Amino acid sequence: MNEHFYATPTAALMLIGNELLSGRTQDKNLAFIGSRLAARGIVLAEARIIADIPEVIVDTINHLRAVHTYVFTTGGIGPTHDDITAECVADAFEVELPIHPEAESRLLAYFASRDIEPNADRMRMARIPLGASLIDNPVSIAPGFQMENVIVMAGVPRIMQAMFTNVEPTLAQGPCIESVSVLCDLGEGTLASALRELQERYPNLDLGSYPVSIKNGSSVALVAKGQDIAQLQEVGLLLEEMVTELGGDVLKES
Repeated sequence: MNEHFYATPTAALMLIGNELLSGRTQDKNLAFIGSRLAARGIVLAEARIIADIPEVIVDTINHLRAVHTYVFTTGGIGPTHDDITAECVADAFEVELPIHPEAESRLLAYFASRDIEPNADRMRMARIPLGASLIDNPVSIAPGFQMENVIVMAGVPRIMQAMFTNVEPTLAQGPCIESVSVLCDLGEGTLASALRELQERYPNLDLGSYPVSIKNGSSVALVAKGQDIAQLQEVGLLLEEMVTELGGDVLKES
């Protein structure tokens, strides 16, 4: 992505879990978080899939929190031995990881209402880095938490979505990112040079080409993103002219 396109605030996403890297679990959180952040004008600048390796998680948290407005993490806050995200966040901030009284109270009430034994493993979910604030979890009670600009959520999509919805109103509101797109019947190799020249003329926009399948074959979508609506409209017309000059046809999106 064009560096000039980045506008504060920005965010990074850490998808934590060996199961994601092995292919056993297919991630559904990136698309949800990316679209919700875009709606608030927050640029999701990068996403990383991280194994359950403490030093890797800690190093990644510390790097990303220093360069982005927000760091979101998903996964690793359950009751099992490989749920180590809370420990890693505490290590990254060099704080203790005590049982949080409010988290403990919520969990105990939840377990009692369902006749579940509050054993040591289940109570691991009440450990919160010292100084962090809780993120409500209306689905399964065990809370996420926010430590400064690091927002820690569950990996299960429906739980993560509930947590994100609760924290969303507290996030910064950035300039809205708009887009225009042109669908054409040319290949990327034919378009590349002209698209590169257009990007150089409009450095504040992010221009890209994306192959897509259509009913009668394949095509390429030319997409421009940015904050200046008038400029986007201008570029949209230039993209259509570019396609025509290169001998292609602008297609209607179905």
